Amino acid sequence: MSRSTDEVLADALQHLEAVQGYASRGLRDQMAVDAICMRLSAAIEVLAGLDSRVREQLFGDDWALMWGMRNRIAHGYLLLDSGIIHQTVAEDVPLIVRRLATEVRGGRG
Repeated sequence: MSRSTDEVLADALQHLEAVQGYASRGLRDQMAVDAICMRLSAAIEVLAGLDSRVREQLFGDDWALMWGMRNRIAHGYLLLDSGIIHQTVAEDVPLIVRRLATEVRGGRG
């Protein structure tokens, strides 16, 4: 059964909001960083289920970077630079959340 765009976006938003909640508690604790990484990876994995045209519209060239982050988390966890995770949470996640929220509210043309 195929999931609707809105269902996929809602799931991804739920994961990303959890990322933001964990991050608000601080990123000094390795357990928090681990939880952030797992939720971030899950969000990206969910977004991979979008129709490719929708994904292109939402993320353009950034999708390759996002999928690369997911792969790094999933396959090379011990090689992750915690600074990149901190930067991603601080800079990229809020932008992605805004894009997805706008899309859920009817941003599609």
